[in-house]
Amino acid sequence: MISKSLSQISISNLRSIRDGFGEALVEIGEKNKNVVVLTADLKESTRVHLFAEKFPERFIEVGVAEQALVTIASGMAAEGKIPFTTSYAVFSPGRTLDQIRTTVALNNVPVKIVGAHAGLGAGPYGSTHQALEDIAIMRTLPNMVVEIPCDYEEAKKATLAVAKNDLPSYLRLARQESGQVTTQNSPFKIGRAEILRQSKSPEVAIVACGTLVYEALLAAKELESKGIETIVINNHTVKPMDERTIIRSAKTTGAVVTCEEHQIDGGMGSAVAEILSRNFPVPIEFIGVPNCFGESGKSEELFKKFKLTSKDIIEAVKRVILRKNS
Repeated sequence: MISKSLSQISISNLRSIRDGFGEALVEIGEKNKNVVVLTADLKESTRVHLFAEKFPERFIEVGVAEQALVTIASGMAAEGKIPFTTSYAVFSPGRTLDQIRTTVALNNVPVKIVGAHAGLGAGPYGSTHQALEDIAIMRTLPNMVVEIPCDYEEAKKATLAVAKNDLPSYLRLARQESGQVTTQNSPFKIGRAEILRQSKSPEVAIVACGTLVYEALLAAKELESKGIETIVINNHTVKPMDERTIIRSAKTTGAVVTCEEHQIDGGMGSAVAEILSRNFPVPIEFIGVPNCFGESGKSEELFKKFKLTSKDIIEAVKRVILRKNS
C-alpha cells in the first residue's frame, strides 16, 4: 500500500525547507511578543529577513560573532524571551559548542539554535561549509531537543513546536529544495516518529530523517515493484527519539536501514542502533557519509558520490535482508 504522502512526491513540487522555517517564524512573531531573532550576518541565507522586516525591534544582527550570538541569546532567554539564533550549521553549533553547552544547555534555557545549510546542500562552498557532524554534537548535550524536518511543511511545524517547548532546541535545516512528503494536515509532535508507509508484510524498516525521507520513499516505491515490502519512518526527532516506534518496527521486520545526510558515526543511525542494542538487536545497514569530509559539487552530485540516493537505499535494503536471512 502506497501512502498518500508518497503519491504526492514529484520533481515539480520541490520546495525549500528553510523557507518553511522563515515563514513560520513570522507567524510565531505575530502571536508571541517574547520571540526574538538573532543572526550572525546571514539574514537572507537563513530566511530570517522575513522576521526582520516585520519585527525590526525584535531582530538583532550581531555580525560575524557566533559565540556572542549564542551568549546574548542565553541571557535573553534567562529574562523570559524566546530567542532563535541563526547561522550556518558549520558555525553554530560547529563554532559555538562551548557557548551552547555552558550558557544554554547547562542552564536549561529555551534558546533555539537554528543550523542552516546543514549536510551537503552547501555543495559548491566545499567541505568547510558542509556540516556533517552537527547531529552527533547536539544529541550528546543534556536537555537539548534535536529536530530535523524533512520538507517545507514539516519545517514550519517543527519551528512552531520548538517555539513552545520551553527547552533548549536544535533545528537542523537543509539548504537545497526537497520533495514534499508531508502536507499541512500531516501529524507532527516532538518526540514522535511518523510512519509514512507500511506494507502488509514488511521485511525491513527504513528509518530516515531530513532530506533522506524523500529518498527513502522513492526507494520504497521501487522496492515494492520488486516484491520487497517495507516500513518507512520519518524520524524527525533525534532527541528525544521515539523508542517505542523504532523498537516495534524492528520487531515487525527483523531488519533496519537508517538514512541521514550526516556522518554515519554518531548520527541519527547511531542513536537508533543504541536503542535497538539495548532492547531488540537486529541487523542494521547505515546510509550516511562514511567517516570523511565533503567536497565541492552540486548537492545531487554529492548525494551520488556519498551513496545517499534512493538507489543506494535499495542496495542497503537488499544487504540487510540477506544478513537477516543468513
